[in-house]
Formats: sequence, structure tokens, C-alpha cells
Amino acid sequence: MLTYPAFAAAALAEIAGCFAFWAWLRLDRSPWWLVPGMASLALFASLLTLVESGAAGRTYAAYGGIYVVAAILWLWGFEGHRPDRWDIAGGLVCVLGSALILFGPRGA
Repeated sequence: MLTYPAFAAAALAEIAGCFAFWAWLRLDRSPWWLVPGMASLALFASLLTLVESGAAGRTYAAYGGIYVVAAILWLWGFEGHRPDRWDIAGGLVCVLGSALILFGPRGA
């Protein structure tokens, strides 16, 4: 199934794109950071279209849980802040919620 790999790639692209803006505005990096940042955000949007779902909103809602976990991993891997038990518990709740939204049985 392509769902979770697409979500993971989309999350990485979204966080990297948003971080480019963060770096420019908050870390005084060059405005040139915006060029790969915008490309990364465009990639993010296109990756979400790979997910098989009858409704875009449901896809975006389910993706949200994966995004939260990816952001926690970014916090740890790229920013050097180790997640605490509340970060981990919250991420787990979000992933479970994501699975419920995406794979829950739907009535006709």
C-alpha cells in the first residue's frame, strides 16, 4: 500500500519547505532558502494526490496524524531536541487517529 510511504514523503517535504521559511524569517538565512522551500511545498502537495481516497478532506485529515509524528522526528533529528514522553504519547494518539480516519469501515 502506498498510503503511508506517500504520507511520510509528503510530511518530509512539507516540513522541509516550511523550515526553509522559518530559516529565512527566524534564523536570518538568505531569501534563496525560499526557492527550494517552495519546490518542497509543491512536492508535498503532489505527493498527497498519490493516496487512494474518495475524499481529499479525509486524506488531509489522516495525513495530519503522520505529519505530527514527522514533526516530532524533525524536532529530534534536525533540531536536536529529544522528544519527551508527552511528545511520544501524543504522536501515538495521532497515528492511531490517522488509521481510524483512513481505514475505518464506511457505510454505503
